Parts: sequence; C-alpha cells; structure tokens
Amino acid sequence: MMPQTVTNEPLYMQGLNLPQREAVEALEGPVLVLAGAGTGKTRVLTTRLAHILSTGRAWPSQILAVTFTNKAAQEMKTRVSAALGGQPVEGWWLGTFHAICARMLRANADLVGLNSSFTIIDEDDQIRVLKQLMESTGIDVKKNPPKALAANISRWKDKGLTPEQVSAGEAGDKALLLYRQYQDRLKMLNTCDFGDLLLHVITILRDPKNAAVLQQYHKRFKYIMVDEYQDTNVAQYLWLRLLAQGANNICCVGDDDQSIYGWRGAEIGNILRFSQDFPGAKIIRLEQNYRSTGNILAAAGGVIANNANRLGKTLWSDKGAGDKVSIHALWDGEAEARWVAEKIDMLHKGGVAHDGIAVLVRAGFQMREFEDRFLKLNIPYRVVGGPRFYERAEIRDALAYLRVVAQPSDDLALERIINTPKRGLGDTTVERLYAHARMAGIPLQAAILQLLETDELRGKVKETLRGLMNEFAGWRAQIGVTSHPQLANTILEDSGYIAMWQAEKTPDAQGRVENLRELVSAMAEFESLPAFLEHVSLVMENAETSNEPKVTLMTLHGAKGLEFDTVFLPGWEEGLFPSQRSMDENGAAGLEEERRLAYVGITRAKKRAFISHAGNRRIYGNWTSAIASRFIEELPDDHIEVSSDIGLYGGGRSVHWDSSGVKPEAYKPAVVTPRKSAAGIAVGTRVFHEKFGGGSVINIDGNKLDVKFDGLGIKRVLDSFVTVGS
Repeated sequence: MMPQTVTNEPLYMQGLNLPQREAVEALEGPVLVLAGAGTGKTRVLTTRLAHILSTGRAWPSQILAVTFTNKAAQEMKTRVSAALGGQPVEGWWLGTFHAICARMLRANADLVGLNSSFTIIDEDDQIRVLKQLMESTGIDVKKNPPKALAANISRWKDKGLTPEQVSAGEAGDKALLLYRQYQDRLKMLNTCDFGDLLLHVITILRDPKNAAVLQQYHKRFKYIMVDEYQDTNVAQYLWLRLLAQGANNICCVGDDDQSIYGWRGAEIGNILRFSQDFPGAKIIRLEQNYRSTGNILAAAGGVIANNANRLGKTLWSDKGAGDKVSIHALWDGEAEARWVAEKIDMLHKGGVAHDGIAVLVRAGFQMREFEDRFLKLNIPYRVVGGPRFYERAEIRDALAYLRVVAQPSDDLALERIINTPKRGLGDTTVERLYAHARMAGIPLQAAILQLLETDELRGKVKETLRGLMNEFAGWRAQIGVTSHPQLANTILEDSGYIAMWQAEKTPDAQGRVENLRELVSAMAEFESLPAFLEHVSLVMENAETSNEPKVTLMTLHGAKGLEFDTVFLPGWEEGLFPSQRSMDENGAAGLEEERRLAYVGITRAKKRAFISHAGNRRIYGNWTSAIASRFIEELPDDHIEVSSDIGLYGGGRSVHWDSSGVKPEAYKPAVVTPRKSAAGIAVGTRVFHEKFGGGSVINIDGNKLDVKFDGLGIKRVLDSFVTVGS
C-alpha cells in the first residue's frame, strides 16, 4: 500500500497513508489510534494537532495534549510549529501529566488545603518526612524502611486512592495511619509529592462542590490528545475521564502490544476498555511499519499473537522480507557473550557501524559478561539507562569491602563503606579518625586500631568500630583458605550489605541484589581475589570516553521507542525471560507482559535480529541448567533460522509447551562424539564428588567440568576432584 497524495492540500498532510490520514481527520468524538511499532505514531499526533489549528477548529489554549516525558512534549511542539510553516505555537496546554496537573493545582490549591505557592518535594524529602513520622510513633525504621512505605504510598496514589479510600485490610492499620499523617504533614508544610499532583486534582474535580471548576475545564478543552495511552495508570485514567466528559473529543494514541510497565503502575486495561469507557469510539489501526523488514515483523507478530488480552493488529512492511531472525543455542552464558561479541566484530568488519547495533537484555545483571567481553575485543560500547556494571553504586560498595580485606591500607575503600550499611558512624567520627591517621602518618585502619586501645573513642562508637575491625580481620584470615567467590559472598552477607538491599522493598532493590550475585559469579573466572580486583581496575581504567560510535547495551524496558539496524536479544530462557518472578507475582498477566516485552525487543530491529539462549547459566555463583524460552517456540518457522553449538540440542528448538503453556519437555541432546577433559572424562560420564555426590558431566572446559548433580543442579568442579562412576 503506497502513501496517498492529494493535490491542493497542506504540506503537512502530504505523504500520509490512508489510516494515518483517517486518524488525522477523525476530529469528532472519541478516537483510539492503535499505532503499532514503527508506524509513524508521532507524525500522526503532530499532524492532527497542526490540522486542528490550521483549520481553525480550536485555539492552542483550547487543546489539551498530554505526553509522558518533557522531551516528547517539546518534540511535539517543535514539529507542529514546523508543520505550520514555522508559526510559533504558544499558550497551549501541552506537557506531561504531572506538569499539566501542577498548573491546574496552582489555580485551585485552596480547594485541597494548600495555597498556590506550594512546593513539590522529591523522593529524598518524601522519605525524610516519613522517617520523622515513623520515629515519632515508635516504629523501628531499620526493620520497617521508610523507602518501602514511600513506595506503597506512591502505589496508592497511582491508583487514585486517598487515605480515606485505602482499606485497612490492604494497607494495615499502621501504614494507613502513617499515610494519613503524611498527607496532613505535607499540607502543613504547603507542599506535595509528585503523586499528589494528580491525586489532588482528581479530588477537586470529583467533588460535587467544585462542579464549576470541572465545567470550566470542560468549556476550555475542545480537544484532548494523549500519547502512549497504554502506559497510563489508574489515576491518569480517572483524570482523563473526568476532563473528557465535556466535548468528548478525546484521541488516545497507543499500542496495547507495547504495554510493558505494569510493574510501575501502568494499567493495560485502560486501552483495552476504551470502547466501553467511551461509547461510539472509533478505532483506527496503524499497521504499515516503516522501520523493519518482513521477517522481523512476522516473527514479532507470531509471538504476540499468543496473548489473549489484546485488540489485535498485523504489522506489514514494503521493505521486503530481509534476513530471517536468527535463533542460536549455546552451551553457557560465557559462550553466549563470546558469540555475541564475535558476531558484532564480524558485522563491524563487514561495514556495520557500532552505533547501529544494540544488545538488549532482560535483567541488568546480564550486562556484566558482555561488558567484559567487549573490553577484551576492544569493542566500544555504552550502557544506556544506567552506569556500566562496575560503576554501579552497589558494585562499588561491594568492591570497596573486598579492597579493604585484600589491602588494609586502602583508605578510600574503607571510607566508602565504614558506615554502609548504617552503623551510627557519622561524618564527625570519620573526620576524627582521619585526623589521627594524618597526624600519625598511618593508614586509616591502623589509626582505628590504635585508637581502640585508648579512651579517645567511647561508648557505642568504640564498640561498633571494634566489631567492624574484628570482622575485617576474620575475613582477611580466610584468604587462601576459602575460595574467593565464597569469601566475597560471606563478606556481603555477614556485613549486612545484602540484607540492607533485601529490606528496601523498592523496584530497583531486587536488581541491585542480582547485580551483587553476578559480581560473586564473575569472580570464579579468576585465580584469586587480587587477580579479580586487578581485572576490575583495568576495566575501569579502560572505560571508553571518546565520541566514537558505540554499541548500545541496555535493558529491554529501556529500549522502547528506539530502533537499531541490528539487535541482539540474549538470555531467552525460562525463568530469565520470561521472568519467573514476574510470573510468580502476577500469574497470566505477568506472562503476557513478558511476551509484550519480547515483542518490543524484536521490533527494535530494522534489518537483523539475533536471539540466543544458553543450555547452562551461572546465576548467583551456581551453574543451573536452562531451557529455551517458550517465546522461542512461538516464533513462526518460516521466518527464523535455527542453529546451535556443536553437540547441543539437535536443532536448537526442542522444547515444546503443552496447551496449558506451563510444562516443558526436557531437551534431548543430539548424538555427538563425546568431548573429553584433560583427565580423559567425557561429556555424559557419571562421576562422584565428595561434597556434591553423584552426577552427569554436561560440559567440559579444559580441566573444568560442568556436572549436573542429582538433586543439586549444575555446578562447575575440577576434574581432579571427581571419580568416574556414581
């Protein structure tokens, strides 16, 4: 289908295809534009705005246009101005949900007990207020972290719930009391948090006593437009419903197949219910994709078609079939990182620019192996959406503990973690310790040990420091006796550092714990703790800072809205992707969101997509067997090509899911010539280990064996530590 061009029409209308034109011209009544990946959503939005203004249907101030980011709002404004021949567009209500609600709230602040000069606090201030309230009511903030309560309050506000609307059964009496006290405290301070911006405006507009305020906005807004409607939460939905009751000319643009933010409150039901919420709504599907080739779109479509909760559309492209989506099975995660890096190197030598390549992972901890491999092959890369693995705060903290154990005179490392987790050692105490160290000309740790033998330090501070020094001495004594990965794990556990993050109960806390476990796993590749720390130092020293084109490394969630010529999608294994945690917490809805994430990942690719999975993966220091993701089985055969490492899974896609979509059959390895270790032990041999018992060898790396032990899973051991036979 070629774009339709009509003569004697504005330039901004030219080049639109028929569904895009229909979306631009459908100006009366509710409209839902289902805009598939790469179908020109932004152009439709901006052209629709330009069309309304150009035809005189409304002034800029009579249009409410809502986006999710300030960047998107500015881009929309720039494009509309360009479409109107550079005419400045001022005075309109264009911005994010929070920005527009802040504007509304300042005009009506007195209706919720504030005045128009109210301030907006950030997360740190929010937690500080909650901590004060919790301490005043005798709640132990160590056992009940204020950050966790803040997350719960934000979740209630995302649902549009005031303290009066939250049930005691859902919140608990103490949490509900604190929510009430927190709201009262904010009003006393004439401030609000970001959740309040929407919640207060909804409260105002819902109250029958404020009917005149709602009518004022009904009269003002002749047209309402919403971008990324699939990502709206309940509060945003309620706000839009209240405002749309006026002219009823609401146009929502979104893609139900790209709703991937349920974990932060997005409610896919908002877009699925659109026709019920707005009777007589017109649904327009944008299905011509301008980004990807046919095989990529067909592969993505084959996966997403397995979701039951979707409105349905079929993407197509006039770019030709292109390369088939490549599916490759590898022995383990390390082999996967090598394969991806070597493939990137080969593509680059063939003329593919590094900045046209992306590696998209499901979980942040997966990045470490790719970063190490890229550095070894001198492949420039950038991590988008966060720091590089070894630059993450939790990794730097963990490394600081290891550095102090390995090198007692490392003052910078000790200073970093002396009060992490919190030990009641304030800045004043640390400065006293440093002053003594400088005066005596000795390292900080030696200064602490000296002061512990005097009366300079007293009470709890002295007791805490003595305990910390004893811990360091105990850990240091284990060097050479305990394996360095085991020692690192002991340090992180016994210091309370892991427990600190586990107690936080915030969305990113679990990811930090996973990163720490991955750090411990990485250490197994090195002979000793000093060798590992030296490796990290070299990695940090070689961090690329030039402006040369770089491979992009990021999570699937962060990739939404982006596009690349070539996309690598590693780690497509059950439990990792789809995420077991997501399925355990959210059941079928969690699985469907994971599948939408797979769809997003594949549709980021313009020319080439590579999906890989490993038969074994080391997670949290332990080797575990893995089976291919069910999403791989859902890929249509005609649009993929399957390969595997020699001797692995005769064909690469041998897992089949039953009708319940729950129980996979086991992989059936191909018949191959057994490989042997240095001691002559072959793959498939039954062996016995004094600690782990009997098991079967499934992989060999020199003198190292990956053994699937009966009842214990997969572990890597030296061949000299096992005997043949079980």
